[in-house]
Amino acid sequence: MPAAFAALTYGLAFLAATIAFKKNRNTVFWYLIGAVGGIAFGAVYAAMRNLAGDDANMAALVKTGLTYSWIGPILATIIVGVLPKQDDPNAHHGDEHDDHHASYLNAKKGVNSWIVTLDHKRIGLMYLGTVLVFFFTAGMFAVLLRTELWTPGELYIGPETYNRFFTLHGAIMVFLVIIPSVPAALGNFVIPLQLGAKDVAFPKLNLMSLYIFWYGSSIALTTLVAGGVDTGWTFYTPYSVKSDGAVIMMTLSAFILGFSSILTGLNFIVTIHKLRAPGMTWFRIPLFIWGMYATSIIQVMATPVLAITLLLLIVERSVGIGIFNPQLGGDPVLFQHFFWFYSHPAVYIMILPGMAVQSELIAAGTHKRVFGYSFVAFSSLAIAFISFIVWGHHMFVSGQSELVSMIFSFLTFLVAIPSGVKVFNWIATMYKGSIAWNTPMMWAFNFLFLFTIGGLTGLYLGTLSTDVHLHDTYFVVAHFHYVMMGGTLMTFVGGIFYWWPKITGKMFNDGLGVLSALVVFVGFNLTFFTQFFFGSQGMPRRYYQYIEQFQTGHQFSTVGAYILLAGFLIALYALVDSLRRGEPAPDNPWGMTTMEWTHTATPPVEHNFLDQPVCDRGPYAFDHDEE
Repeated sequence: MPAAFAALTYGLAFLAATIAFKKNRNTVFWYLIGAVGGIAFGAVYAAMRNLAGDDANMAALVKTGLTYSWIGPILATIIVGVLPKQDDPNAHHGDEHDDHHASYLNAKKGVNSWIVTLDHKRIGLMYLGTVLVFFFTAGMFAVLLRTELWTPGELYIGPETYNRFFTLHGAIMVFLVIIPSVPAALGNFVIPLQLGAKDVAFPKLNLMSLYIFWYGSSIALTTLVAGGVDTGWTFYTPYSVKSDGAVIMMTLSAFILGFSSILTGLNFIVTIHKLRAPGMTWFRIPLFIWGMYATSIIQVMATPVLAITLLLLIVERSVGIGIFNPQLGGDPVLFQHFFWFYSHPAVYIMILPGMAVQSELIAAGTHKRVFGYSFVAFSSLAIAFISFIVWGHHMFVSGQSELVSMIFSFLTFLVAIPSGVKVFNWIATMYKGSIAWNTPMMWAFNFLFLFTIGGLTGLYLGTLSTDVHLHDTYFVVAHFHYVMMGGTLMTFVGGIFYWWPKITGKMFNDGLGVLSALVVFVGFNLTFFTQFFFGSQGMPRRYYQYIEQFQTGHQFSTVGAYILLAGFLIALYALVDSLRRGEPAPDNPWGMTTMEWTHTATPPVEHNFLDQPVCDRGPYAFDHDEE
């Protein structure tokens, strides 16, 4: 199996290199260099496994070497893919015969024009398609898990398979869906349009981040045929050091995906600083930009910590150095500190983009300037900075001192204040407004209701006395989903509907969109609100079996999961149907005042603007009286 897989990936990489030969004649050379380097990497890794006492026979060494050697040629082909076309100093600006008045969808033809594009809109669209595929994949794992939990005993899968399913659900949903959903997909498409820029600051780096994302996610998917992973998405030691699953492959995937996140964040920071339109001061940029700016800061500063942590875990499993394994003199709690130092800021990498979209949806649905614009903007930065000093509240029962736990408990309540500022300002914006209950606004309402429940239930987990009882129960599962799914994913879908006319040039069926939001709202609450009750009664999370007193609650959750699936399928149908039968979208269907609606065509031209736009008022100047 490893030999066949390696042969297939080598062949695909060589095919990609051959296609790219037209763009850069050094492609095949770099492919060969990468192939040799990949084989060397596989051999060295196999030797390290041999030194550690694992797989110490020639067949196993060859198997291990082939399994990992394909990294080289693919990575080399990716690097060449972002190199400029030879003998063409204006590669980024396209051929002189390109139609600069055509939409970005039609300006260039062919699959190759998408694969090697430097247009931020096309890159964002490819991110969007990839994320939606992974969203469906992770969602199906969730439905399979809920189905198995219909009864206390085994229904159709065993405990080992169950553990692998919930690990894949969590890892795919966190690393391949929620984290890249808004920044990489919607952010890539929208940020330059809102700033009045023709592209992001580093278009080639942007394309490279997409390739790295594809590369890392492909490694994650190979764990499906490499034995799976049963550690949970947090990869807690010492179990992740001892597990027989494909832990190295999954952690290597997360390690690589981190580079995509860092490059995207760096690109956005420079773009926001340097490419704003003339007249666009910091207090004239939309709140979506403020949210993405805060998110990018966290991505650049926190993600390297996760990369180092996962690299240490890989080294420990490969060489047997005692870092986290107590049998080798390591400390498993140290892994938790490293992991959560990244992963709690990562919670805000996931939720801050959702909040950023929410501000746009509220403004569009009420046709009012967002109340307390400055407070909402600075609350994003406050969340970003405080998030780095809150990680210890995940470890109240890990043996840390009472004083440290009290400090982290206080900081947990402190970081809730900026989030509360945003919620109250959104509500104040809606107050006495003429609200249009269209599809984007309905998804914004879902966010407002569900995220508020998630935030309020977080107070119980931030309180030491109650967290000791609720830790590792379904109460935490429900809280996490109300914040992450009820927050980020609701506004992600709402943002897709909101910018869909701009992305595709087509209007969707608003009735279907509203129906999807309502069905998702019902299904979500039926799935997760019940978990607060049996979680507070002591039902542990991640358990394959449970006592009969929790069966009714689990069955309510399972029914809710199927309703939730139906709601998302309705939303998908509404979007796909619009591509076939949707009416042509006007340039500004929502009557918004930000630049992507007022200064661009629908869909936009390849370089966004025919002339350099100038900003002469604030982003939500519905009365045209803002300075």
